[in-house]
Amino acid sequence: MVRRGVLAMAFAGFLAAGAYAQDPTPQQQDTQNDKKDIRQDKKDLAKDGADRNADQRDINKDKRDLSKDRADRNADQRDINHDKRDLSKDRTDRNADQRDINKDKRDLTRDDAKYGANSSEAKADRKDLRADRADRNKDQRDINHDKTDLAKDRADRNADQRDINHDKKDLAKDRNKDQKDINKDKRDLHKDRKDLRKDRRGR
Repeated sequence: MVRRGVLAMAFAGFLAAGAYAQDPTPQQQDTQNDKKDIRQDKKDLAKDGADRNADQRDINKDKRDLSKDRADRNADQRDINHDKRDLSKDRTDRNADQRDINKDKRDLTRDDAKYGANSSEAKADRKDLRADRADRNKDQRDINHDKTDLAKDRADRNADQRDINHDKKDLAKDRNKDQKDINKDKRDLHKDRKDLRKDRRGR
């Protein structure tokens, strides 16, 4: 009987000790949770650091793209400026040729009336008129060609500007997002360490 009583008491003591060991106090539970949070924050921070490194490579690529697109845009702008100068010069030439044509017509009309349609003066005027019309037509073709070049170069420049704007957005996005994540994880880690110190002091 006594032996059974002792065994029962010992068994009850083990159960009580086991129950006590299994149920940590709220303070111990807080400490364990804080340690767990700190481990998780360190993992998050390491992951965000790796993400930031990958994004830094993206940023470097975006910078190279941006630099190249700016160079392309500047080259296209130089082409546009060159085309505008060509267009202006060809219009000036065409207008001068048109003035020559108008003068040749007046001379021809005057020489026809004065010397006759088959006179050497009239023939020379007709020859000048043909030459001036050929020059004017050539200048008009040059103008049309310059206009086509100008339109194409403007389209290229606008496409390059759109690429630049897109690269700038990518660059800003890559820079900001990961840095925000890292800063948040650092704040979380700092807070969890602070909680852990507080819980340890409260024991």
